[in-house]
Amino acid sequence: MDSTRVTEHPTSFDRPQTGADPADPRGALLRTPVPPRAPGAALPAQGRTGEPPPASGTGAFEHSQPGAEPSVGREASRPRPAAEGVPLQPGGTPSGPLAPAGPERRGPLPEPERRTGQPTAPGQPTPMRRDGDRLRFVGAATRRIARGMDLDEIVMGLCRATVPTFADAILVYLREPLPVGDERPTGPLVLRLRRTDRIPAERDTESGFTPAAQPEPSELESVGSELCEVRPGSALAEVLRGVRPVFTDGPAALAALPELLGEGEEFAVPDGRRAILAPLRGRRRVIGAALFLRGPERVAFEADDLLVAAQLATHSALGIDKAVLYGREAYIADELQRTMLPENLPRCTGVRLASRYLPAAETARVGGDWYDAIPLPGSRVALVVGDVMGHSMTSAAIMGQLRTTAQTLAGLDLPPQEVLHHLDEQAQRLGTDRMATCLYAVYDPVSHRITIANAGHPPPVLLHLGGRAEVLRVPAGAPIGVGGVDFEAVELDAPAGATLLLYTDGLVESRLRDVWTGIEQLRERLAATAQLTGPDHPPPLEALCDEVLDMLGPGDRDDDIALLAARFDGIAPSDVAYWFLEPEDSAPGRARRLARRALARWGMEDLTDSVELLVSEVVTNAVRYASRPVTLRLLRTDVLRCEVGDDVPQLPRLRQARATDEGGRGLYLVNRLARRWGATRLSTGKVVWFELNRG
Repeated sequence: MDSTRVTEHPTSFDRPQTGADPADPRGALLRTPVPPRAPGAALPAQGRTGEPPPASGTGAFEHSQPGAEPSVGREASRPRPAAEGVPLQPGGTPSGPLAPAGPERRGPLPEPERRTGQPTAPGQPTPMRRDGDRLRFVGAATRRIARGMDLDEIVMGLCRATVPTFADAILVYLREPLPVGDERPTGPLVLRLRRTDRIPAERDTESGFTPAAQPEPSELESVGSELCEVRPGSALAEVLRGVRPVFTDGPAALAALPELLGEGEEFAVPDGRRAILAPLRGRRRVIGAALFLRGPERVAFEADDLLVAAQLATHSALGIDKAVLYGREAYIADELQRTMLPENLPRCTGVRLASRYLPAAETARVGGDWYDAIPLPGSRVALVVGDVMGHSMTSAAIMGQLRTTAQTLAGLDLPPQEVLHHLDEQAQRLGTDRMATCLYAVYDPVSHRITIANAGHPPPVLLHLGGRAEVLRVPAGAPIGVGGVDFEAVELDAPAGATLLLYTDGLVESRLRDVWTGIEQLRERLAATAQLTGPDHPPPLEALCDEVLDMLGPGDRDDDIALLAARFDGIAPSDVAYWFLEPEDSAPGRARRLARRALARWGMEDLTDSVELLVSEVVTNAVRYASRPVTLRLLRTDVLRCEVGDDVPQLPRLRQARATDEGGRGLYLVNRLARRWGATRLSTGKVVWFELNRG
């Protein structure tokens, strides 16, 4: 038995090598870092190509990571890996085992030669020679692809992970349009060039970064047409149906290149096994293709590289499928958000409005917060803000139902506390766990008063004209959905020039502060903003909303935020004329005389004929069916508004009178002469109104 003691260096089968991450933004090549060694220590040399291997038991060193320290004194009890563990270089001979250190190989070897045992030109991308290199590359590349959320990020991740580590250039084709989920695509299969990537012309050589060999512009930079149609039964269709990546030197792929790249462009693809065509197959169907290219100066692809291309194509295709589904969900969320919230706030008499909505995060674009402004009879306006628990589409759907219910109840001109009571009943019908908070307020610009009812919502803040910000004391109430709870309404002054701010709890409450601390900060911010414009001029509404949102810090976006600001301008008593008319035959004539006097007092005599005619027609219809006194009111704002109220709940309908009818033409005249007109049902009857432009 030979007692010769040998010293072994760990091989790549014993200790994994640390490869470079292909996600390096500068496209670092796969390399094996060289561990430091003691000064003066000789580096064992690799055997030259063609040299015979040393005999066993001669003290030869065997290693695959240059620079590793020898383990002196350890018994050679393990079998050494065979020399054929190192793959062959294409067009070359197998690299033999490493030779003992000798005087002719004293210095450190070039990096590519240490990796493969064969010399490589300086600056040339190092090929992945071992299975461990490929596994590390695939792992890092798939992690980079998986980080993408949308389509562009995933495709870019595939390109950046591939070039230059695996290929010198890549072309990614995707189906146009991309099918979503289980949708069946209609029309022919059309592939569009989505993205290309290749080694740039110049590389950063600072900090020891080795430049990669550049492909010839004539061979890689001009490859690819933007659009191609895959004809049924064609060579490209057969390759895509096969799903697995193929070398382009095969007959099928070679015939498919002109169809994919365009006639004549296939000659720009390098010869030999330097191009791989990989179909991109999602869960249901082929959604594209990827073409990996290597330049002529680089080592060609190997058979194992087809497995790498298959892994990249599979992960990319599944990621694209998910990105398309995510994009569709985001589109639905955006549409749901757009339809659930008012697109434009109404223009109401005596009040100016502004609003803001901020989702909790970009990935949760819809939630349960909403705001609304609803015109009411008598130039009044209902201001609503609410918050349904949660940020999901379910919360948004419940919010939409509650908002629609609130609009319907507001059209019935119910008191604020009654509106909240019916909203509570509606929430209970939707489910036992449907909870929401809501604040409902009605502003009357003629009386300069506001009536507010609250259902568990944060109190509003009133900014007075002088700059004083006041948190209104309104009953808290129970949230909507609790059931069996009475709501209480309070009536407060709403002076001209004041601003009422309604908001949801996302503005004042977060993980960093409680709700009352946030309300105090909001009050201070409003007061400080009002000081900038002086005591006689309120701050602009839009700028005020922006200032309020600026109080949010980085950690304050835990919830959705809905904000509604109302500037009370009111209507001066001198611009209002109000009368009661008994339901008798003389009422229309009296209404004409009263309207003529009011117009003369306001200097609007040019509207006398039109107003007298329309007032006479509307009052005549009201007197015909009313049993109680009829109300007539004229309002002078930017337009002239006339309102006639009675105790009959039936709303008038516009219809075309026949030639033999004696009546039925009053509303037709109103519709032709008035700027706008309408009818609104009240709890005690109805109001018919019309507007005329001021001359």
